[in-house]
Amino acid sequence: MLAIIKTAYFLFDRTFMDALSDVLSMLRVSSALSSRFEGCGAWAFRFPAYRHVKFGGVLEGRFFLWIEGSGEPLALQEGDFYMLTDGQPFCSASVLDRQPIDGPATYRSIRGSDGVVRYQGDGQEEHVCLASGRFTFENDVTDLLLRHLPPLIHLRAADLGTHALSSVLDLLKWETSDLHAGADVARSSLAAFVLVHVLRVYLASTRQPEGWLRALADPKIGSALSMIHAKPCERWTVESLASAVGMSRTAFAQRFRRQVGSAPVEYLAQWRMTIARSALKHSEESLTEIAERIGYLSDTAFSIAFKRCTGLSPGRFRADCRAGS
Repeated sequence: MLAIIKTAYFLFDRTFMDALSDVLSMLRVSSALSSRFEGCGAWAFRFPAYRHVKFGGVLEGRFFLWIEGSGEPLALQEGDFYMLTDGQPFCSASVLDRQPIDGPATYRSIRGSDGVVRYQGDGQEEHVCLASGRFTFENDVTDLLLRHLPPLIHLRAADLGTHALSSVLDLLKWETSDLHAGADVARSSLAAFVLVHVLRVYLASTRQPEGWLRALADPKIGSALSMIHAKPCERWTVESLASAVGMSRTAFAQRFRRQVGSAPVEYLAQWRMTIARSALKHSEESLTEIAERIGYLSDTAFSIAFKRCTGLSPGRFRADCRAGS
């Protein structure tokens, strides 16, 4: 598996990966659930809206998947993998001529003591086995990632790296049982790995990703983003970034805003606050140390900027995070 991961990693230019790695390093899993479904005959289920990410892999057979009210059903086959990212209700089915029934309620009613959901429908449709999961992440960077992904990502069995994900699904199913010591730590690590790996495979097989991900692949804007991420403490300006990537100020500013969705200096400020929130939540760094790390001349200047962004002082933010942990 490690060899496959390394191959996928080096499919990208190193500059491209630096900014993505920075964002992914901030991603923290707050909860993870997984399940295994085995179905025979005809069946169709509807699942309600959800938060952040749902994913799954076809271990055996084939089935249909679609987001409610949008587009044609997607046919998935053994070895395929999918990821749902926009939180909208969705349906799955072995046949398309059935009215979907309540998925969560049905799953709860037939889930076995081993955690496997087994459903016997009528008809002679082939046996289907799915492993799936849901991850909920802290909100610091998920919007930056998820809002630029398609609502449904389909990775085919032949796509580079997809096979490795089926092994991760098996591990995740095992580790999400409360019977295993250290399950919380293991499933959080696996959850982050799944998202990273799906992004790598998706980006490796997609010529024109959207939004921020597309901006990373742009030689000019991607370089600028990498510089911002490498040195958030630098006093970057539109002029200095444009000069560094060999563009005029106006052309650079327009291209950056069009692809990233915000102005360069605004993006820098947002990224600094993302780093600050993560440091306040998960480290013992002082306000002075955080301020220096992200480019503020004093903890007072940092505190003013932080409160303007979040509505809370850094000290109150840190105290609230610890009180809720």
